Amino acid sequence: MKKILVTGGNGLVGSQFIGSQYTYFSSKECDLRNTKETENLFNNNFEGVIHCAAKVGGVGSNMNYKGEFFYDNIMINTNVIESARKYNIKNLVSFLSTCIFPDDVEYPLTEDKVHLGPPHTSNDAYAYAKRMADVQIRAYHEQYGLNYKSVIPSGIYGPNDNFDIENGHVIPSLIHKCYIARESNTPLTIWGSGKPLREFIFSKDVAKLTEWVLYHYEENVPIILSTANEVSIKEIVNIIVELMNFKGTVVWDSSKPDGQYRKPSDNSKIKSYLPDFKFTPLYEGLKETIEWFE
Repeated sequence: MKKILVTGGNGLVGSQFIGSQYTYFSSKECDLRNTKETENLFNNNFEGVIHCAAKVGGVGSNMNYKGEFFYDNIMINTNVIESARKYNIKNLVSFLSTCIFPDDVEYPLTEDKVHLGPPHTSNDAYAYAKRMADVQIRAYHEQYGLNYKSVIPSGIYGPNDNFDIENGHVIPSLIHKCYIARESNTPLTIWGSGKPLREFIFSKDVAKLTEWVLYHYEENVPIILSTANEVSIKEIVNIIVELMNFKGTVVWDSSKPDGQYRKPSDNSKIKSYLPDFKFTPLYEGLKETIEWFE
């Protein structure tokens, strides 16, 4: 059986690769920032690598610890990709993020726009470090002919997410807020108007698509993993309120910022390869996520 190493195997996406062919490890067992430890891990005859591990955080962490976020992610990605090359691992998929796109970019987001300008200053150190994984993969593809590639998922949610209200992403933060409001019998207060539009993709769908990318995608440019279906924050809140049986008042705090109105992506590349792929409906994905959280 082919052996596949999953870095970040305890996380939102990594935990969805299920099967005896997958090998996981914790950061206590191997510090991917350490070259020697990474090489020792990779010297185990792996057929492929799904690289999900990263140092991640919310907006506050990204702004306050830029040096740490840059160094840790640069070292993690550099060590993982170079160790895979050194030990003749045939296939590798590295996870990027939509935050790597330029701050001033024409929508929808497409794979050829990643390097057209600087990312937003709030997370530029993290974004540049992640961009360098793409640069390294392209370089290795050209020089060594390696079938390494990267994916750019848009708005992942699901079980094993970070449900921290301050540092979590939109959906897990909303679920946690709704839980607290329900248990304390207090209003559910949401920042902004609820009008902004976002795209979300269920973590299990990301895992399925990534498995396909690992073996069948041979372009050395990243590929966006997205439903390309936009949904308003208000719609998300309404579904969460229903699924969590919250009977209290929902308050929209319009004194707080809405953030960017929309950040649409173009998923035509993945759809051209997998035109019949069925994405998990948002309601079903949220139901499973909430059940896991509860």
